[in-house]
Amino acid sequence: MGMTMTQKILAFHAGLESVKAGQLIMAKLDRVLGNDITSPVAIKEFNKLGKDSVYDKDRVTMVMDHFVPNKDIKASEQCKMCRDFCSEKEVTHFYDVGQMGIEHALLPEKGLVTAGDVVIGADSHTCTYGALGAFSTGVGSTDMACGMAIGKAWFKVPSAIKFNLTGALKKYVTGKDVILHIIGKIGVDGALYRSMEFAGEGVASLSMSDRLCIANMAIEAGAKNGIFPVDDITLEYIRAHGADEPKIFSADEDAEYDEVIDIDLSEITPTVAFPHLPENARTFDQIEDIKIDQVVIGSCTNGRLEDLQIAAEIMKGKKCAKNVRVIIIPATQQIYLDAMEMGLLKIFIESGAVVSTPTCGPCLGGHMGILAKGERAVATTNRNFVGRMGHPESEVYLASPAVASASAITGKISSPEEVMAK
Repeated sequence: MGMTMTQKILAFHAGLESVKAGQLIMAKLDRVLGNDITSPVAIKEFNKLGKDSVYDKDRVTMVMDHFVPNKDIKASEQCKMCRDFCSEKEVTHFYDVGQMGIEHALLPEKGLVTAGDVVIGADSHTCTYGALGAFSTGVGSTDMACGMAIGKAWFKVPSAIKFNLTGALKKYVTGKDVILHIIGKIGVDGALYRSMEFAGEGVASLSMSDRLCIANMAIEAGAKNGIFPVDDITLEYIRAHGADEPKIFSADEDAEYDEVIDIDLSEITPTVAFPHLPENARTFDQIEDIKIDQVVIGSCTNGRLEDLQIAAEIMKGKKCAKNVRVIIIPATQQIYLDAMEMGLLKIFIESGAVVSTPTCGPCLGGHMGILAKGERAVATTNRNFVGRMGHPESEVYLASPAVASASAITGKISSPEEVMAK
């Protein structure tokens, strides 16, 4: 029996001719990632190992993004620990205020991941890099510590679900709608410890931003990873960002999948995940008037330039609804600069929105937009669990930048077609 794309990457990094689902392996790592919340724990564990240096100073990366700029003393001390560690160990890729961005947007932008890589990160949304044809997955801080020390990690080889994509997305329908549709279909544990492998002629119609968004939220279906085939769009992105030479792996014709799910992209419409799970996906024929208090456009899921362009197109020349706080967060400094030079920030500010420095901030209820009791937010983030963005009696509705920006204008959950038709 042949191997899936994920299994081929893992076999290569384990130095094995083949692997099968359920097999335990030790694989070499191309990159180890941590942030300002998870790295301090990993540093403490690393120090217990008695190692003088990390396994490769060019392949360990720390990004200060969750509570940055620091929101309190504890956050500043966490960042200082990371800063001191990376200085002492001469870690090349340490990103702090002024250079940082949201980690899962920053690494692809900086060319730190390429096709065929194995990447672990002490953050659950490390699965983002599957968009580039890499195997990437979130791990605990202890695994991060061991990865920094020896450049290896153990894995149980996952089985896989194949998502056969056909057709192309309609206007104002994005990768966010695709992944919310899929999670609504299979549930938050529908891909538990399995690889979500995307294939089919429909892949070619998806932009890199779409793919990064879809792969990012694979974990919200319980998946070990999400991964896309390497095509011309992938290769163009990798080369444009100066990444290492790609190692291209393709699934065998006789690869074994637990199931194959067909998705016609042309049939997907704007989708919103209702509280308090990403699987509570609804389309606008199922949504009645729901007033909102806040809109957040950003995060590692939807803070890329393409996302901001969509939002600006919908918000241009319009005013945000009275009593709705609209917070827009470019995912990296480069995206912030590009958006500024394109005039997008002017559109946002003139509409009544606030534009923040890159940060995870409100996504995890950290800062820059905490919800009070009874408040509702439409967010382009990836999770809407109870209390995720603030008070346990607040509500988070997950949506695309198109839906979020339309809702910002109307003050209620709204489709982009409704707003653009006026």
